[in-house]
Amino acid sequence: MAPRKVIITCAVTGSVHTPSMSPHLPVTPDQIAADAIAAAEAGAAILHLHARDPSDGRPTADPEVFMQFLPRIKQATDAVINITTGGSSLMTLDQRLAAPLRAEPEMCSLNMGSMNFALFPMLDRPREWQHKWEPKLLEATRDTIFKNTFADMETVLEKLGRGCGTRFEFECYDVGHLYSLAHFRDRGLVSGPLFIQFVLGILGGIGADPENLIHMKRIADKLFGDSYQFSVLAAGRHQMPMISIAAAMGGNVRVGLEDSLYDGRQLAKSSADQVRRIRGVLEGLSLDVATPAEARQMLALKGGDRVAF
Repeated sequence: MAPRKVIITCAVTGSVHTPSMSPHLPVTPDQIAADAIAAAEAGAAILHLHARDPSDGRPTADPEVFMQFLPRIKQATDAVINITTGGSSLMTLDQRLAAPLRAEPEMCSLNMGSMNFALFPMLDRPREWQHKWEPKLLEATRDTIFKNTFADMETVLEKLGRGCGTRFEFECYDVGHLYSLAHFRDRGLVSGPLFIQFVLGILGGIGADPENLIHMKRIADKLFGDSYQFSVLAAGRHQMPMISIAAAMGGNVRVGLEDSLYDGRQLAKSSADQVRRIRGVLEGLSLDVATPAEARQMLALKGGDRVAF
């Protein structure tokens, strides 16, 4: 039997953390491109990408900003480019889809439901804020909902999936999201091999502990059998312990400064630091890291030559 390959996904900036939380968080197109390329060189097969306003680091859905770094990453690495359709809870669906529809990437993320996505507990830690928008954005999550209705998800699956040949990183923040994904599978709107990201530790979703990971895996096995690949991301300090467990359970892993700002007890200087750390864990478990070409084969992706950038 051929050895199992583990896909490392790296999410280099996201929309959760703010510039005041780490001087190493990439916010400009140059910084995002450099961090993504370094992560790929360290072993990440998939790069999950958001954009930020280069003037102040706030999350942006502007396709023009995405296009300042997407072609550069594609030219410098063979990694699979995966563009968010989540953006932030303050963006409309049309805003969130603008860049993916322009880029027609191999992969996009797709949150499998509307949910409370609470970031306001980050305000509890005293800090000097560089920008006024940072505490306002975090506080806004106390009374806003990340909206992704069944109609929204149908739109994404139709426009990006059928329309662009894009496949998805299905982000499941709780067990009910797995059942929503099974609903779309039963309707023929998605098909295998599915790539399911178990998201653990976001306030409003399932907690980051081994019992919940085992439960998510059990339900996914029940619903999808052998027609899916699972991966795990865990927020903050839970990142490395939970994804290490996931790898030992037969799963794939996601790292990056979107999910955690730390490498061990120190601030990570780049997402590549986290890629190297989890790669060491995988090699210690006698697991092989998938190349971008192997990830494409495992997930039945259309190939980087069929994107629009």
